[in-house]
Amino acid sequence: MKDSVESKLGIFFALAIFFILIILEMLGGFSFFKRGFHVHAMFQTVHELKAGDPVKMAGVPIGSVQKIELTNGMAEVTMDLDRSAEVKTDSKARVGFAGLLAQNFVSLDFGTPDAPRATDGIILQSIEQPDLEILMTKLDAVATGVENLTRSFSGEKIDNLIGPFTDFLKNNQTNLTATIANVKTVTDRIRDGQGTVGKLINEDTLYVTAQTSISNLQNTAGDIDDTASKARELLTNANQIVLDVRNGKGTVGKFMTDDTLFYEMRGSMTNLHEILLKMNKGQGTIGQLINDDSMLRNAKLSLQKIDKATESLEDTGPLSVLGTMASSLF
Repeated sequence: MKDSVESKLGIFFALAIFFILIILEMLGGFSFFKRGFHVHAMFQTVHELKAGDPVKMAGVPIGSVQKIELTNGMAEVTMDLDRSAEVKTDSKARVGFAGLLAQNFVSLDFGTPDAPRATDGIILQSIEQPDLEILMTKLDAVATGVENLTRSFSGEKIDNLIGPFTDFLKNNQTNLTATIANVKTVTDRIRDGQGTVGKLINEDTLYVTAQTSISNLQNTAGDIDDTASKARELLTNANQIVLDVRNGKGTVGKFMTDDTLFYEMRGSMTNLHEILLKMNKGQGTIGQLINDDSMLRNAKLSLQKIDKATESLEDTGPLSVLGTMASSLF
């Protein structure tokens, strides 16, 4: 009897442990015993997400939501992930749902392949999902607007709207028919290339002329570019000349920057002033020539004597001239 009771108790406890293990597996309770790591994500709203909801990557469960807390006006979701989960530091988290009434979950994307793996305690970027309640409210408002629009075009209101237009068509049927016929005639003439519009549409003369004008404009633009290039070259040369002058290169540059020539010219002007001053005072040969008229009088007397001597020579013969010259020499 004792063995029977102990056997029954053993079987009961074994079954209890078996069912507890099944329940823990269904609820994900074994994740507590698995070695994983924790990551965080901040959301403005988590909708109906709660602790214990799965965390998925490409639809494959890789962990679960451990807790949700309010931090600095945001909902901080802490996720317990499997150690083998390939979560990157640039992976993004979003709150997803498998249907309008299905369980919510956190979806993580793969991130970039070159990014390092996420470590324990990292905060992932988040993507906000639109609020279903707001979407349903907007859809309901749109449906209400469509319903009101269909009501406004029903019954008598449609007759009031379309009636005047129908009466207009009936009263102006002849004019409308003639107008349509005229429009058809005009379009036929345009199609046949008649008139200015027809020629513009069917002939390529204007196109050729426009193309030629564009080519001429391009050539003119090329000439303008050449002229501008030459002008830029001239400006460059002028700028170089100005720089050379400023740096004292060349005759003009030395004249502009070196004061030696100035001092030499000033010395020369001083000497010239002194020479002119001496000349005015009658100093020196030139000064005496300019200021003393005695030499002028002597020159006049000498010329007068020469003139008389030549007159006397004209009256004497050659021998007398030779004798006179010889006597003057010896």
